[in-house]
Amino acid sequence: MRMKSVSIKNFRGYKDETKIDFNDLTAFVGKNDVGKSTLLEALDIFFNVGKGAIKVEKEDINKENLAADVKDIEISVVFEEIPLSVVIDDTYETTLESEYLLNSNGDLVIIKRYPNAGNEKVYLRAFHPTNPQCNDLLQKKNSELKRMIDALGIECSDKSINAVMRTAVWNHFTDSLQLQEIEIDVTKGDTKSIWDKLKTYLPLYSLFQSDRKNSDGDSEVQDPLKEAVKQILSTDDIMTRFNAIASEVEIKLREVSQRTLEKLREMNPEIASTLNPVIPAVDRLKWSDVFKNVSISGDEDIPINKRGSGVKRLILLNFFRAEAERRREEQGTPSIVYAIEEPETSQHTEHQKMLIRALLTLSQAPRTQILITTHSAAVVKQLNFGNLRLITTQNNQKTVSPVDPGRLPYPSLNEVNYLAFSESTEEYHNELYGYIEDQGMLSTFIAGKPTRPYQRVKRNGSIAHEQITLTEYIRHQIHHPENTNNVRFTFDELKESIQLMRDFLVAQGAGV
Repeated sequence: MRMKSVSIKNFRGYKDETKIDFNDLTAFVGKNDVGKSTLLEALDIFFNVGKGAIKVEKEDINKENLAADVKDIEISVVFEEIPLSVVIDDTYETTLESEYLLNSNGDLVIIKRYPNAGNEKVYLRAFHPTNPQCNDLLQKKNSELKRMIDALGIECSDKSINAVMRTAVWNHFTDSLQLQEIEIDVTKGDTKSIWDKLKTYLPLYSLFQSDRKNSDGDSEVQDPLKEAVKQILSTDDIMTRFNAIASEVEIKLREVSQRTLEKLREMNPEIASTLNPVIPAVDRLKWSDVFKNVSISGDEDIPINKRGSGVKRLILLNFFRAEAERRREEQGTPSIVYAIEEPETSQHTEHQKMLIRALLTLSQAPRTQILITTHSAAVVKQLNFGNLRLITTQNNQKTVSPVDPGRLPYPSLNEVNYLAFSESTEEYHNELYGYIEDQGMLSTFIAGKPTRPYQRVKRNGSIAHEQITLTEYIRHQIHHPENTNNVRFTFDELKESIQLMRDFLVAQGAGV
């Protein structure tokens, strides 16, 4: 299954219900503390049920709603690309469509509510029968369904299978099902077993946090394999055979290390080629410190914790990817969602570009989605408009919207960076000026604005003394850097001119 959208309500800064649509790679941009990380953490709560990086707490309830005694946090996810068949009763294959568990668009909608930030309550929003005679079939036990079929005289091919009996009953009422979109509580009665089966089809969600430890003392940074040892030895299957564990750990360690290096090689072959796994011989190990000395080191045996912060974080990021992939395969989960906060952290600008290209390629793999937050203009410029979601706040109401070129006066990623990061650039100044000029509004824009002296160099080399507006002054200097007869404009003047053009376009109804 693939995430189509999520809606969040009453969670931290998200007071009212806010909907976010997803792409194969979705990048959330916006100013600091606007709620980018909150979205990824809400999904971690939704998918990992207290076993992920984030636990739902009372402090997560929106403060304004809490004051109004509204205490239920709500996170709902819409899934598309639904499996053709599922098993929700014993071992019999059925479809979510035939069970009336999809909404009117054919999507699976799972709603999780956390009353007073407590344990989750799970509902499906489905286009479901509401006829009182057949609206609660999912809650009925096998014996109850049999009695119902017998009482109504319905023919049924197999009364030992609940799904077959439900279909027979619904077919009986086919002209009077009274289908409506309703919420079905799947934590009540026999529907709980259906939910236990259904959630095995959900994607694996892995969150890589921006403030993940990155110090020399952190075991994952000292070497990803040290953390892998803990995870491998903690599995139930291996613990039952602990006396024979050493050889199995060695095999799995090599697999983890190679996967990490393979992922790293996709982003930086040069660094990957200098790294090799170092695993001590099995006969030298003690059970008290099993695989204590495993590591990935460079050609000169320089440990990871002595490498630069950018290299350490890059290796840690790829360890995260390798471990997420391992868990997906072990759990038999059909798809995976990588959620990565600020992947550009500690990375050189050129490396940021390489990194985002690698993530774009990864997002095109089957059954894979990637969510990122970013503060990097370099990252944003590597993406398409369809990848971007801009988070803004106005009157304490958050909006998460796609960056649609049609809603801007000029389809510019520079404008996205301006809105998201307040980045005032010469490129954005040029685009605004060019749009105003192209629309024939330049004379209207400059009319009545203060002017300043400007010395223009004519073709014959002579100097013409002119009076022009600030915006024209900046425009001329950007396009004619060879003219050094004028004082260079300042960054504050660049910001002022950009804002003047934006205010003008708003007044003209241009939609900025």
